[in-house]
Amino acid sequence: MLKNLLSLFRSLVGGTHARRTVIVVDRGTAKPSREYTFRPRHLRIVLIGVLLTYTVVVAAVAPLTPLRALIPGYLTPEMLQNTRMIALRMASLEDSLAAHEMYLSNLRLILTGELDSTLAASVISNTADNPTDTVLPEPQNWQDHVHPALPITVMPANMTAPQLSPPALLRNLESLQLPALAPVDGFVTHGFDARTGHFAIDIATEAGTMVRCIGDGYVVFADWTYTGGHTIIVQHANGFLSVYKHNEQLLKQVADRVSVREGLAISGNSGEFTTGPHLHFELWNNGLAQDPGAYLLGL
Repeated sequence: MLKNLLSLFRSLVGGTHARRTVIVVDRGTAKPSREYTFRPRHLRIVLIGVLLTYTVVVAAVAPLTPLRALIPGYLTPEMLQNTRMIALRMASLEDSLAAHEMYLSNLRLILTGELDSTLAASVISNTADNPTDTVLPEPQNWQDHVHPALPITVMPANMTAPQLSPPALLRNLESLQLPALAPVDGFVTHGFDARTGHFAIDIATEAGTMVRCIGDGYVVFADWTYTGGHTIIVQHANGFLSVYKHNEQLLKQVADRVSVREGLAISGNSGEFTTGPHLHFELWNNGLAQDPGAYLLGL
Protein backbone atom coordinates (compact mmCIF):
# COMPACT_ATOMS: atom_id res chain seq x y z
CA MET A 1 0.00 0.00 0.00
CA LEU A 2 2.70 2.46 1.02
CA LYS A 3 4.72 1.62 -2.06
CA ASN A 4 1.73 2.34 -4.29
CA LEU A 5 1.15 5.70 -2.57
CA LEU A 6 4.77 6.73 -3.05
CA SER A 7 4.67 5.73 -6.71
CA LEU A 8 1.45 7.77 -7.18
CA PHE A 9 2.98 10.81 -5.48
CA ARG A 10 6.06 10.71 -7.73
CA SER A 11 3.81 10.41 -10.76
CA LEU A 12 1.78 13.47 -9.71
CA VAL A 13 4.56 15.91 -8.76
CA GLY A 14 7.47 14.70 -10.86
CA GLY A 15 8.23 14.46 -14.50
CA THR A 16 7.54 17.00 -17.21
CA HIS A 17 5.28 20.03 -17.23
CA ALA A 18 2.61 18.15 -19.23
CA ARG A 19 -0.85 18.16 -17.81
CA ARG A 20 -1.97 15.31 -15.58
CA THR A 21 -5.52 14.00 -15.38
CA VAL A 22 -6.72 12.17 -12.33
CA ILE A 23 -9.89 10.11 -12.65
CA VAL A 24 -11.74 9.30 -9.43
CA VAL A 25 -14.08 6.30 -9.56
CA ASP A 26 -16.26 5.22 -6.64
CA ARG A 27 -16.30 1.45 -6.79
CA GLY A 28 -19.54 -0.30 -5.95
CA THR A 29 -21.66 2.78 -6.61
CA ALA A 30 -23.46 4.17 -9.64
CA LYS A 31 -21.89 7.59 -9.27
CA PRO A 32 -20.16 8.83 -12.38
CA SER A 33 -16.39 9.18 -12.34
CA ARG A 34 -14.77 12.57 -11.77
CA GLU A 35 -11.78 13.98 -13.62
CA TYR A 36 -9.21 16.50 -12.31
CA THR A 37 -6.65 18.08 -14.60
CA PHE A 38 -3.54 19.91 -13.26
CA ARG A 39 0.11 20.59 -13.95
CA PRO A 40 2.78 19.00 -11.68
CA ARG A 41 4.47 22.38 -11.26
CA HIS A 42 1.32 23.87 -9.76
CA LEU A 43 0.94 20.95 -7.40
CA ARG A 44 4.54 21.38 -6.21
CA ILE A 45 3.92 25.09 -5.57
CA VAL A 46 0.82 24.27 -3.53
CA LEU A 47 2.68 21.67 -1.44
CA ILE A 48 5.59 24.04 -0.76
CA GLY A 49 3.13 26.76 0.25
CA VAL A 50 1.37 24.43 2.67
CA LEU A 51 4.70 23.42 4.27
CA LEU A 52 5.81 27.04 4.63
CA THR A 53 2.48 28.03 6.16
CA TYR A 54 2.68 25.16 8.63
CA THR A 55 6.22 26.12 9.59
CA VAL A 56 5.29 29.76 10.16
CA VAL A 57 2.27 28.83 12.26
CA VAL A 58 4.28 26.43 14.42
CA ALA A 59 7.08 29.00 14.90
CA ALA A 60 4.53 31.63 15.94
CA VAL A 61 2.57 29.42 18.30
CA ALA A 62 5.40 27.43 19.91
CA PRO A 63 6.77 30.38 22.01
CA LEU A 64 3.35 30.60 23.67
CA THR A 65 3.46 26.97 24.78
CA PRO A 66 5.83 24.91 26.95
CA LEU A 67 7.42 23.71 23.71
CA ARG A 68 9.35 27.00 23.53
CA ALA A 69 12.02 25.42 25.74
CA LEU A 70 12.82 23.06 22.84
CA ILE A 71 13.53 25.88 20.38
CA PRO A 72 17.32 26.28 19.94
CA GLY A 73 18.48 29.71 21.08
CA TYR A 74 15.18 30.71 22.68
CA LEU A 75 15.56 32.07 26.24
CA THR A 76 12.68 32.64 28.61
CA PRO A 77 12.83 35.54 31.11
CA GLU A 78 13.67 33.03 33.83
CA MET A 79 16.51 31.62 31.75
CA LEU A 80 17.82 35.12 31.05
CA GLN A 81 17.77 35.93 34.77
CA ASN A 82 19.57 32.67 35.59
CA THR A 83 22.14 33.40 32.89
CA ARG A 84 22.84 36.84 34.37
CA MET A 85 23.19 35.36 37.86
CA ILE A 86 25.56 32.67 36.60
CA ALA A 87 27.65 35.31 34.84
CA LEU A 88 27.89 37.36 38.04
CA ARG A 89 28.81 34.31 40.07
CA MET A 90 31.45 33.30 37.52
CA ALA A 91 32.99 36.78 37.68
CA SER A 92 33.03 36.61 41.46
CA LEU A 93 34.50 33.11 41.36
CA GLU A 94 37.24 34.25 38.96
CA ASP A 95 38.18 37.07 41.33
CA SER A 96 38.24 34.71 44.31
CA LEU A 97 40.23 32.13 42.35
CA ALA A 98 42.79 34.73 41.28
CA ALA A 99 43.25 35.85 44.88
CA HIS A 100 43.47 32.25 46.06
CA GLU A 101 46.05 31.37 43.40
CA MET A 102 48.16 34.35 44.44
CA TYR A 103 47.92 33.24 48.04
CA LEU A 104 48.95 29.67 47.18
CA SER A 105 51.73 30.90 44.91
CA ASN A 106 53.23 32.96 47.72
CA LEU A 107 52.82 30.05 50.09
CA ARG A 108 54.65 27.72 47.67
CA LEU A 109 57.50 30.20 47.38
CA ILE A 110 57.78 30.36 51.14
CA LEU A 111 57.65 26.60 51.61
CA THR A 112 60.11 25.84 48.80
CA GLY A 113 62.64 28.43 49.94
CA GLU A 114 62.37 30.62 46.87
CA LEU A 115 61.07 33.55 48.94
CA ASP A 116 63.59 35.08 51.31
CA SER A 117 61.61 35.84 54.46
CA THR A 118 61.20 34.61 57.99
CA LEU A 119 58.66 32.09 56.71
CA ALA A 120 61.14 30.56 54.26
CA ALA A 121 62.73 28.57 57.08
CA SER A 122 60.20 25.78 56.61
CA VAL A 123 62.15 24.54 53.59
CA ILE A 124 65.40 24.41 55.48
CA SER A 125 63.77 21.95 57.84
CA ASN A 126 63.68 19.35 55.07
CA THR A 127 67.45 19.21 54.90
CA ALA A 128 67.58 17.93 58.46
CA ASP A 129 66.17 14.65 57.15
CA ASN A 130 69.16 14.26 54.80
CA PRO A 131 71.13 11.13 55.77
CA THR A 132 74.42 12.87 54.93
CA ASP A 133 76.46 14.73 57.56
CA THR A 134 76.43 17.99 55.66
CA VAL A 135 76.66 20.95 58.05
CA LEU A 136 73.96 23.45 57.24
CA PRO A 137 74.50 27.18 57.62
CA GLU A 138 72.89 28.55 60.73
CA PRO A 139 69.68 30.45 59.89
CA GLN A 140 70.10 34.13 60.63
CA ASN A 141 66.71 34.38 62.31
CA TRP A 142 66.76 31.11 64.18
CA GLN A 143 66.33 32.87 67.53
CA ASP A 144 62.87 34.02 66.42
CA HIS A 145 61.73 30.43 66.22
CA VAL A 146 63.22 29.07 69.43
CA HIS A 147 60.42 27.57 71.48
CA PRO A 148 58.38 29.10 72.85
CA ALA A 149 58.31 31.65 70.05
CA LEU A 150 54.68 32.32 71.01
CA PRO A 151 53.99 30.32 74.19
CA ILE A 152 50.44 29.16 74.82
CA THR A 153 50.26 31.04 78.12
CA VAL A 154 50.66 34.43 76.45
CA MET A 155 48.57 33.84 73.34
CA PRO A 156 45.49 36.08 73.46
CA ALA A 157 42.23 34.31 72.73
CA ASN A 158 41.29 36.87 70.08
CA MET A 159 44.62 36.76 68.22
CA THR A 160 44.11 37.91 64.64
CA ALA A 161 45.09 35.71 61.71
CA PRO A 162 48.35 36.43 59.85
CA GLN A 163 48.53 38.11 56.48
CA LEU A 164 48.64 34.73 54.77
CA SER A 165 45.26 33.71 56.22
CA PRO A 166 42.22 34.16 53.96
CA PRO A 167 39.66 35.77 56.34
CA ALA A 168 36.65 34.62 54.33
CA LEU A 169 37.64 30.97 54.83
CA LEU A 170 38.62 31.25 58.49
CA ARG A 171 35.62 33.27 59.64
CA ASN A 172 33.59 30.23 60.74
CA LEU A 173 36.44 28.10 62.08
CA GLU A 174 36.76 27.15 65.72
CA SER A 175 39.99 28.08 67.47
CA LEU A 176 42.68 25.42 67.42
CA GLN A 177 42.42 23.46 70.66
CA LEU A 178 45.90 22.99 72.12
CA PRO A 179 47.44 20.78 73.26
CA ALA A 180 46.15 18.43 70.57
CA LEU A 181 46.49 14.74 69.87
CA ALA A 182 49.46 13.82 67.70
CA PRO A 183 48.68 13.44 63.98
CA VAL A 184 50.04 9.86 63.98
CA ASP A 185 50.93 7.19 66.49
CA GLY A 186 54.67 6.71 66.78
CA PHE A 187 57.78 8.03 68.47
CA VAL A 188 59.87 11.11 67.86
CA THR A 189 63.18 10.43 66.10
CA HIS A 190 64.24 14.03 65.47
CA GLY A 191 63.06 16.94 67.55
CA PHE A 192 62.62 20.64 66.91
CA ASP A 193 65.93 22.51 66.56
CA ALA A 194 65.78 26.09 65.31
CA ARG A 195 69.57 26.53 65.35
CA THR A 196 70.07 23.77 62.75
CA GLY A 197 67.00 24.73 60.77
CA HIS A 198 64.85 21.75 61.74
CA PHE A 199 61.57 23.56 62.41
CA ALA A 200 59.60 20.36 62.95
CA ILE A 201 59.49 17.01 64.67
CA ASP A 202 59.90 13.70 62.87
CA ILE A 203 57.54 10.99 64.07
CA ALA A 204 58.52 7.48 63.04
CA THR A 205 55.49 5.39 62.14
CA GLU A 206 54.65 2.45 59.92
CA ALA A 207 53.96 3.21 56.26
CA GLY A 208 50.22 3.20 55.64
CA THR A 209 49.29 4.83 58.94
CA MET A 210 46.47 7.37 58.81
CA VAL A 211 47.71 10.95 59.23
CA ARG A 212 45.05 12.98 61.02
CA CYS A 213 44.48 16.71 61.22
CA ILE A 214 45.21 18.35 64.58
CA GLY A 215 42.28 20.78 64.28
CA ASP A 216 39.59 22.35 62.12
CA GLY A 217 40.86 24.19 59.06
CA TYR A 218 41.15 24.48 55.31
CA VAL A 219 43.64 22.71 53.06
CA VAL A 220 45.80 25.40 51.42
CA PHE A 221 48.41 23.12 49.83
CA ALA A 222 48.22 19.50 48.69
CA ASP A 223 50.86 18.50 46.19
CA TRP A 224 54.19 16.82 45.56
CA THR A 225 57.39 18.62 46.57
CA TYR A 226 60.90 17.50 45.73
CA THR A 227 62.17 17.42 49.30
CA GLY A 228 58.98 16.70 51.24
CA GLY A 229 57.25 14.28 48.87
CA HIS A 230 53.49 14.28 49.17
CA THR A 231 52.85 17.31 51.35
CA ILE A 232 49.62 18.71 52.73
CA ILE A 233 49.22 21.98 54.64
CA VAL A 234 46.20 23.08 56.68
CA GLN A 235 45.36 26.65 57.66
CA HIS A 236 43.71 26.95 61.07
CA ALA A 237 42.16 29.86 62.93
CA ASN A 238 44.22 32.32 64.96
CA GLY A 239 47.15 32.24 62.55
CA PHE A 240 48.10 28.57 62.94
CA LEU A 241 49.41 26.52 60.03
CA SER A 242 50.13 22.78 60.25
CA VAL A 243 52.37 20.97 57.73
CA TYR A 244 52.47 17.20 57.06
CA LYS A 245 55.24 15.83 54.79
CA HIS A 246 56.63 12.56 53.35
CA ASN A 247 53.19 10.98 52.90
CA GLU A 248 52.51 8.07 50.60
CA GLN A 249 49.10 9.36 49.50
CA LEU A 250 47.07 12.53 50.01
CA LEU A 251 43.36 12.21 50.82
CA LYS A 252 42.36 15.87 50.54
CA GLN A 253 42.57 18.60 47.94
CA VAL A 254 43.18 22.33 48.11
CA ALA A 255 40.19 24.28 49.52
CA ASP A 256 38.75 21.21 51.30
CA ARG A 257 37.49 21.95 54.79
CA VAL A 258 38.74 19.44 57.35
CA SER A 259 37.82 18.73 60.95
CA VAL A 260 39.88 17.77 63.94
CA ARG A 261 41.11 14.16 63.73
CA GLU A 262 39.94 13.85 60.13
CA GLY A 263 42.21 11.82 57.87
CA LEU A 264 44.47 13.94 55.65
CA ALA A 265 46.92 11.46 54.18
CA ILE A 266 48.50 8.01 54.39
CA SER A 267 52.00 8.05 55.88
CA GLY A 268 54.94 6.89 53.82
CA ASN A 269 58.48 7.67 52.79
CA SER A 270 58.11 10.00 49.80
CA GLY A 271 60.46 12.83 48.90
CA GLU A 272 64.21 13.03 48.46
CA PHE A 273 65.21 14.01 52.02
CA THR A 274 63.97 11.10 54.09
CA THR A 275 65.60 8.13 55.78
CA GLY A 276 62.57 5.93 56.34
CA PRO A 277 58.80 5.94 56.88
CA HIS A 278 57.91 8.87 59.11
CA LEU A 279 55.85 12.03 59.34
CA HIS A 280 57.61 15.37 59.22
CA PHE A 281 55.26 17.67 61.14
CA GLU A 282 55.56 21.44 61.39
CA LEU A 283 53.44 23.93 63.33
CA TRP A 284 53.55 27.64 62.56
CA ASN A 285 51.84 30.60 64.19
CA ASN A 286 51.78 34.06 62.66
CA GLY A 287 54.92 33.29 60.66
CA LEU A 288 56.91 31.79 63.54
CA ALA A 289 57.78 28.11 63.79
CA GLN A 290 56.61 26.43 66.99
CA ASP A 291 58.03 23.34 68.66
CA PRO A 292 55.24 20.85 67.90
CA GLY A 293 56.33 18.64 70.78
CA ALA A 294 55.09 21.21 73.28
CA TYR A 295 51.68 21.36 71.65
CA LEU A 296 50.98 17.65 71.11
CA LEU A 297 49.85 14.89 73.47
CA GLY A 298 51.00 11.29 73.47
CA LEU A 299 54.57 11.81 72.22
